[in-house]
Amino acid sequence: MELDIGWMLTLFAIGFIGSFISGMVGIGGSIIKYPMLLYIPAALGFIAFTAQEVSAISAVQVFFATLAGIFAYRKGNFINKKLVLYMGIPIVIGSFIGGYGSKFLPDSAINFTYAVLALIAAIMMFMPKKGAESEDYSKLQFNKSIASISAAVVGVLSGIVGAAGAFITVPIMLVVLKIPTRVAIASSLAITFISSIGSTAGKVMGGHMLLIPSIIMVVASIIASPIGAKAGQKMNVKALQWILAGLIMATVVKIWFDILV
Repeated sequence: MELDIGWMLTLFAIGFIGSFISGMVGIGGSIIKYPMLLYIPAALGFIAFTAQEVSAISAVQVFFATLAGIFAYRKGNFINKKLVLYMGIPIVIGSFIGGYGSKFLPDSAINFTYAVLALIAAIMMFMPKKGAESEDYSKLQFNKSIASISAAVVGVLSGIVGAAGAFITVPIMLVVLKIPTRVAIASSLAITFISSIGSTAGKVMGGHMLLIPSIIMVVASIIASPIGAKAGQKMNVKALQWILAGLIMATVVKIWFDILV
């Protein structure tokens, strides 16, 4: 793969835009970057990445994007340690299994898994949220077994696509566990970071890692993610949810169209 400046700038732009949005809405960014990496380089005439390669690049990039996002959020006291523990441990085990197991799957299965996950996430974004936004965050209660089981399932599926599953853990926290939005967003970054350790390790062992694209995406995400997180703290929470849901829906339509046509 020759190093073309245009190609490198394209990857940097994808990484920057995806990570800015991910920092803003508290997701690892794969939900946005997966389709961008899949379609944009090919549309501009560069070498197209396979679904295996895209999921491997995504996994590495999510690891660094979420790490940068956590630093931006740690001062606000929104990260709930108990929630991170009960969801983080099952998700890292699941994501390692999914990340390594994906080497046995065809590209169409990886794209299909992504499309299903994204569709679920989009639907859940519009379900009514019960978490009160202004309560004392330190006294938060939630169903621990539901939190752990859902995290394990999300881990396996998201490990396959190299995502870290935040685009589903956030709606699960909001809709099922009734966690307040800001706590869900900040805690999901920590859970996503833990999850990405599993999926990255699985992808590296599966042998699909591309070094140069991964480095470019990581650099872009380290710059953009904290800027996005700062912007997100100043924005209307409802607006953030609508932005995210709109992006997810557009992607789902495109991928289902490709699978069916």
